[in-house]
Amino acid sequence: MFNLNDSNRFFLYPYPTDMRKSFYSLSGIVTNLMGMNVQDGDAYIFINKSLTGLKILHAEYGGLVIYNMKLERGAFKLPDIDTDDPATSKGIKWADLMMIVQGISPSEVHRCSRWEPKKSSVPSRFLRAETEVKRPDFRIFAM
Repeated sequence: MFNLNDSNRFFLYPYPTDMRKSFYSLSGIVTNLMGMNVQDGDAYIFINKSLTGLKILHAEYGGLVIYNMKLERGAFKLPDIDTDDPATSKGIKWADLMMIVQGISPSEVHRCSRWEPKKSSVPSRFLRAETEVKRPDFRIFAM
């Protein structure tokens, strides 16, 4: 429970979302409009029209979790989104999500170049080891 970190993939739904929506409605957006599977373990971010409400839908061990944040003052600053792009989701990094939540505009931040390891498009829990691990033989021998 409460298991969001930089090893997760995050997808921002770029259109305003009614914050009255809950598990089933947000799952429907992920499946039908974003073309993704909620059960993959990725986190899906939804923001309302006035940019004051944010929900994150995430499948964890045991079921779905919604993280909900409502700003009393101000608005969330979103990364630049190409409005001409017909994509129904924008992949963002953990650092971008943290900046959005903390009120920092990700589009105005200058980042120094850093090396990043390649990440698989398939979550690691679905990957199998290519070599089989040999287990020690613990048979008991009668004498």
